[in-house]
Amino acid sequence: MNLSLILACIWALMANLAAMIPSRDNHWARAYALIVLGIPLLGYVTWQNGPWIGLLVLAAGMSLLRWPMLYLTRRARRILRGRES
Repeated sequence: MNLSLILACIWALMANLAAMIPSRDNHWARAYALIVLGIPLLGYVTWQNGPWIGLLVLAAGMSLLRWPMLYLTRRARRILRGRES
């Protein structure tokens, strides 16, 4: 296992630990931090291991951060509907 996959596993572990921490503060800040760290890491994984492994890591990241992805798709649909009308 190369460095990029080890870092991706550490990122996934951090995401799971962040989800388990009970908080009354803004939990979206942790999600945004994970996204900011995850995007370059995804590029690094894809660069070292190829596009298929990159797509697998992307799917894993999307499953861990499903609520930001849900809000992004809702916003994109709203924008596209506004342009179609």
